[in-house]
Amino acid sequence: MNKIKKIALLLLVSAASQVMAADYPTKPVRFIVAFPPGSATDIVGRLYTQKWTEMWGQQVIADNRPGAGGSIAAAIATRATPDGYTLLMHSSGHTVNPSLYAKLPFDTLKDFVDIGPLAQQPNVMVTNPGTPYNTVQDVIKAATAKPGTLNFASAGVGSGTHLNLEKLKLMAKINMNHVPYKGSAEALADVLGNRVDFYFAPISTTLTHVQGGRVRAIAVSTIKRSSILPNVPTIAESGVPGFDFSLWFGIWAPTGVPQPIITKIANSIKQAGGDPAIKARLAALGNEPMEMTPQQFAKFVRSEIEVGATVLKAAGIKPQ
Repeated sequence: MNKIKKIALLLLVSAASQVMAADYPTKPVRFIVAFPPGSATDIVGRLYTQKWTEMWGQQVIADNRPGAGGSIAAAIATRATPDGYTLLMHSSGHTVNPSLYAKLPFDTLKDFVDIGPLAQQPNVMVTNPGTPYNTVQDVIKAATAKPGTLNFASAGVGSGTHLNLEKLKLMAKINMNHVPYKGSAEALADVLGNRVDFYFAPISTTLTHVQGGRVRAIAVSTIKRSSILPNVPTIAESGVPGFDFSLWFGIWAPTGVPQPIITKIANSIKQAGGDPAIKARLAALGNEPMEMTPQQFAKFVRSEIEVGATVLKAAGIKPQ
């Protein structure tokens, strides 16, 4: 093929991609959600999928496939046809899994296109009101006195709630048992039933329980207090200086989706996130905006993979 024919072919492919993106979507779009219904990822994600159904004039379906820290959902997404009609909705746990699992059935960087983040929120350290733990210092003292006796839930191995726990153990120099669940709903159920001592609950999943007095909020994980729980102190101001951890959520596509479609989805994230009703609902659930271009998000994802690797290595957690 001569040079002129190659250029003509490239122009033809580019034009076809542009037309495809202009029409996209022409059928229902499936979002593989990495955690169960009722999880923070699911709650935030459904606000967007509902808005996109309205914006796109096509049904946007949330397909929850929990397990293995979200890697089950990610594996399903990589096997999909790269046409933009199957996408992955995951949390910050997506950037932890490369350091946590020795043999993932995909390459986190090579097999996905980073499209954009949806929002971020603090985790809230909660316990059952029947326990004697009222402050972070109460937890640290108990864990120091009897190492390995306190049970701390997570939304699954490799989830943001798990990494949050490992960071606390590392910075406070304490040891607690990690009890992984499939998602926030299951973890919270055992806090409510007083079958597990603590959980770093995403604020969106536990806010009503805190406000209703069904769980006790000990501290929030971010460096600043939450505007919707202003009386709950941060971990940093509770005796662990510099502690800061937030849970974030994003959208990925399998590698091979045409760039014009990636751009259109990224623009749709921005448009939906800027809708006053969506903004108000996200804020009411303790979320903060997290706007990035696909290029900025790709850079952020890579930095988060490094952060996750550093925390897990310092905590002595080897790939499984």
